[in-house]
Amino acid sequence: MTAWTWRFEKADGTEVQPAVRPEEFTTQGDAESWIGENWKALLEGGADQARLFEEGTEIYGPMSLHADA
Repeated sequence: MTAWTWRFEKADGTEVQPAVRPEEFTTQGDAESWIGENWKALLEGGADQARLFEEGTEIYGPMSLHADA
């Protein structure tokens, strides 16, 4: 089974622990839906951006969590 995961970072690319703990997702759509529901809490918890990975391979990112970006 493919695992989709998020990495959360400060604006300078330093990894941070997320305020809301994500699971490993089985589809890209599930991972994207989850971040769409939780981005405000992640931002308030200190993350500025996120990167999406499939089995350890970066698919895209960094994606800003700031609404004005």
